[in-house]
Amino acid sequence: MKTIDPEAQGMSCDSWTRYWADAMWRSLATMDLMRQRADNMLDHQAAGMPPLLHFEGKEIADARTFAPPCNYRLLQITSCPHHMERHVRRDGVPVIVVDPRAGHGPGIGGFKRDSEVGMAMLEGHPTYFVVFDPEPVEGQTMGAVVEALARFIDIVAVRHRNKPPIVYGNCQAGWAVALALSHCRREAALAVLNGSPLSYWAGEADVNPMRLAGGLLGGVWPAHLAADLGNGQFDGAWLVQNWENLRPEGVWKKYDQVFAQPDREHERFLEFERWWGGFYKLGREEILSIVRDLFIGNRVERGEVVVDGHCRANLAKLRTPLVIFCSKGDNITPPAQALGWLATVFGTTDALVRAGQRVVYMMHEHVGHLGIFVSADVAQHEHRAILHHAAAIRALSPGLYEMTLDAAADSDERAARASFAPRRIEDLPYEPRPAGFDKVNDLSIRLDDWYSQWISPIVRSLSNEVTAQWLQFSHPMRTSRLLWSSRFVPGTALLPLMSTALQSMGCADDQREDNPLYTIERGCSQSIASALESWRHLRDKNAEWTFKSLYEA
Repeated sequence: MKTIDPEAQGMSCDSWTRYWADAMWRSLATMDLMRQRADNMLDHQAAGMPPLLHFEGKEIADARTFAPPCNYRLLQITSCPHHMERHVRRDGVPVIVVDPRAGHGPGIGGFKRDSEVGMAMLEGHPTYFVVFDPEPVEGQTMGAVVEALARFIDIVAVRHRNKPPIVYGNCQAGWAVALALSHCRREAALAVLNGSPLSYWAGEADVNPMRLAGGLLGGVWPAHLAADLGNGQFDGAWLVQNWENLRPEGVWKKYDQVFAQPDREHERFLEFERWWGGFYKLGREEILSIVRDLFIGNRVERGEVVVDGHCRANLAKLRTPLVIFCSKGDNITPPAQALGWLATVFGTTDALVRAGQRVVYMMHEHVGHLGIFVSADVAQHEHRAILHHAAAIRALSPGLYEMTLDAAADSDERAARASFAPRRIEDLPYEPRPAGFDKVNDLSIRLDDWYSQWISPIVRSLSNEVTAQWLQFSHPMRTSRLLWSSRFVPGTALLPLMSTALQSMGCADDQREDNPLYTIERGCSQSIASALESWRHLRDKNAEWTFKSLYEA
């Protein structure tokens, strides 16, 4: 029988010793990062979970004083640790950045220098940021949020001699901005919708399974049940758990990347996780409207969403030029959901031209959903270019255009050059209203009516603040983090001492990438990620088959 010679394979005794010592140190360093993340999470909660902004700002308006009220506030960005405010021109077009409220808190549009806020300041724009509180106002509705955003746009315009602002809407905030601008004749200089779904049923088979969730779960009633169990509030941790379940290999890679290089990934991991683990809540009426009217009912395309009791949000009446930034690598808001609504609302390019509307879309080849908002490279290239060429976009003739950029430019020198190629709605390869989803909407209405009549009163009578807080605390997204905290498990307080001791003993190997055993480890990790990805594809194909069997027959 053939034997393996470790020396011949480049695996000397020294390689084994260095690898296992380094692996032990990396394990302790990774566990200590989990401890720091948990303690940061508790500190953030104790501070009231303030917005995680890299910039300083002052409050201009508080929507809790509006009628109807909501938990949104408008901040004016006043300064930056890198003194980017020196670029701001007093006569510049104001920019408002609105972050998504989809389980997390505000901050991704401006939690580092190279961000949407940073690029707006670098381009000389007076910049504003919309934040929201961890808990909604009692009885808060989706209409109240849309109305607050519309009033914020008016307030900023008045502060700048009635100069309409450029409004950035990220993900969920994108459709909220679109609704705010599509009723009561409100306008902005430009609306930038980043990874924002407006065509909720659209998507590619086996690639975008999230759009099937309503049909596979039976409609809106599970969200209704979760809000009832939460004593009238929907825990955003459920939404964050959905994002993680969508791509399990991504979760593996996130932690594996930390284990592979804990010294290199330390700051980046803790910075992002502080935002990712800050779970915000939505009101019962608010989440039901979002799920029922938008994601399952798809009523935005038909102009059937009533904003303030008397005025319908009609995308056909939008007069603000639109920039739609989407990516082929985005599996949460694919290009089909960002652009498919154009065929439903306008039908043809000629109709778009007759409406006097300008729609510019920009397609990234590979960046993921979060990368659209948080990637420094995307901020320096795409977002800076959008702001730099805002005047050129507004000067375009009515119609549909694709915006393409030259190679990335140095953020301290100039923005990338842009070109605008005319396109036709008829040529967009997206089906906004695929078969089966109308049946999902009908089923959702019937099941929620049944739940509201027979089950909801019982659940509400059994729910109170104590039970809601217990359910919130015991949610897996929280317990999986808090169990690493030294405040819950005192023994984890020893992790930094143990990690430092091993590091001082020389266990941390700076040359680990040259070790063949480390190479084998990385290969095994990649195999696990590939297996998870294969399982995900199988799961998504099964979901697609189940959906078609139930609703397209």
